[in-house]
Amino acid sequence: MSDQNPRNEKDVLTTGDVARICNVASRTVSKWFDSGQLKGYRIPGSKDRRIPMSNLLQFMKEHQIPMDGLMSGNPRLLVVDSDRDSAETLRQVLTEQTRYEVKVAGTAFEAGLECERFRPHVMLLDLHLDGGNAEVVLGMVRSNEDLQMTRVIGLSARLTEGQAMQYSTRGFDGVLRKPFTVRQVIEWVERSYSIAG
Repeated sequence: MSDQNPRNEKDVLTTGDVARICNVASRTVSKWFDSGQLKGYRIPGSKDRRIPMSNLLQFMKEHQIPMDGLMSGNPRLLVVDSDRDSAETLRQVLTEQTRYEVKVAGTAFEAGLECERFRPHVMLLDLHLDGGNAEVVLGMVRSNEDLQMTRVIGLSARLTEGQAMQYSTRGFDGVLRKPFTVRQVIEWVERSYSIAG
């Protein structure tokens, strides 16, 4: 069935998914849905309800429901780096050593496409992306309501400690200075996204 939906399977949630994320009973989610508080739709010819992720995020914000339940499943990591070889090496090592799903992009355009398809939990973003596009990619992530939970970690070999700290005030969730170890990447991912399970 998932073959019929080219988008990420977690773009649309069942009431059970929402109940687990919000830490409530399924019947509570059904009440939210039936009262119109939580927007979604019914599967034609069935009583099953479906809630788009963007609607759930909006509902959780409006009702101050903690977002930590969204972290279930394997963490999705997007590495955006114009140095393809090092990005591919990092992808391979992380895939072997962790349960992360890892994708790689080499340009701002590819990063945008992958964000739409992959919905990463964490993005490692080269601050010196070709054409100075790191800020463009960050802006795209921050303005997309489906990516509100994505943590963006800048990557750089050229920044001083002070310069790295400035990026934290510009919308980045942190900066990793190259060269870094795989252990440092894993610590950042774990810290950025408290992983359930």
